[in-house]
Amino acid sequence: MLELLKTIFAPATFNQTLRSATPVALAAIGGSMTEHAGIMNIGMDGMILMGAFFGVYGSYLCSNGWLGLLLAIGVGVLVGLLFALFVVKLRADEFIIGCALNTFAAGLTGFLSRAVFGSSGAKNLPALPKVDLPLIRDIPFVGEVFKGLPLFFYITILLVVLLWLFVYRTPYGFWLRAAGEKPETLRTAGISPEKMKWLASLLCGIFCGIAGAYLSLCNLQGTFAENMSNSRGYVAFACVIFGAANPAKAYVAALMFGFFDAIGLRLQDRISSDLTAMIPYAITVLMMIYVVVRTEKKKRHALRRA
Repeated sequence: MLELLKTIFAPATFNQTLRSATPVALAAIGGSMTEHAGIMNIGMDGMILMGAFFGVYGSYLCSNGWLGLLLAIGVGVLVGLLFALFVVKLRADEFIIGCALNTFAAGLTGFLSRAVFGSSGAKNLPALPKVDLPLIRDIPFVGEVFKGLPLFFYITILLVVLLWLFVYRTPYGFWLRAAGEKPETLRTAGISPEKMKWLASLLCGIFCGIAGAYLSLCNLQGTFAENMSNSRGYVAFACVIFGAANPAKAYVAALMFGFFDAIGLRLQDRISSDLTAMIPYAITVLMMIYVVVRTEKKKRHALRRA
């Protein structure tokens, strides 16, 4: 038992936690934007997959991971605008559009991957750099936890802070939340809720594109394989719901997913990999059950007070 606990709480586990949580967190803070705007975006898995492929494809074309990231962001913009076109402009059902987007992304990236890289996919293409912070790397335990993390991990923390400030401390953030909660009141104030929904979809596409690029260019060091998003978009959506669309809370929920994903990876020598791979997704289901139970309790409490 002691040996098992040492394995679970080793620095490598927490290092892997941060790596696994980051793409989910990036997608989750993007999903928080659409959630605030009153859009249920379950198409994030497809957006992540598109970002992962085009990040690698840009790296392949330009021999530079940063240019791959830029291409992934550009594709994220296009996908976010396409999603908004159907959901906001044409008023299509967001659930159906999200499912269609996930299916389309899986088919398109699979086809393009085989056409460009062959059946084995892309491997060892130029990736985004890793860094070791001078003040941290010599600290016992902590230095090992943060050892060799991609530079974009630290940028992600900054993005979480900036998105939180945007949502809760700026007029645009207030209008974004009003577009989902009180659209008619916002329209009375002379601001179009539809424009805020377009903005939310655009931001979600950008952050999901970055999440996909992080997955392929950081976590897997310039590698793309079919369906490599592995349902992370759905996990990100669960993090959005668990964190009540608060970017900081969604990031904490992503860390929970990352921790249990890391535990699953660390225990593969002791337990079947098929079983350990289920651990983070089982925890995600429990997170959603907790949200449902908490919501029902709040409703009953409100009825009693009324």
